Amino acid sequence: MSVTKFALLFKITLTFLWFIPLLLFPREWLIGLGMSASSVYEFVRLLGAAFLALLMGYVLGLRDLNKQIYPVNTILVGIASNGLASLILFYFGITKGFNGWTGFGKWWMWASAFLTLLVTALLIAGLIIEATNNRANPGSLR
Repeated sequence: MSVTKFALLFKITLTFLWFIPLLLFPREWLIGLGMSASSVYEFVRLLGAAFLALLMGYVLGLRDLNKQIYPVNTILVGIASNGLASLILFYFGITKGFNGWTGFGKWWMWASAFLTLLVTALLIAGLIIEATNNRANPGSLR
């Protein structure tokens, strides 16, 4: 096995260990695992780092598109990332999760819910159009 393949498999495993509890565990379970209920700063920084990584992926996808290479992996990551973000933002907005937010912060969370939904719809539409135009092989999305 190559070093790169090992690194990717290792990172996939670590990412599962991060995303499963952070995305799916109820708050009480997270606290039960020893996470501080008031320690938001560290996760805000991790989220910022994840956004930077996504930004790099989107820029690389745009570079590929400019070279006439259809960036299917970038598109699929964008659909997953923005689709989940939109669902989470709408959930917390509807269940009053933004009640502690004020002014621009509250407005930005709601705007982000709608904007991530729009990006998701545009990426899905683009994927369908590309598949229809045979620029992407619909059987393998490659």
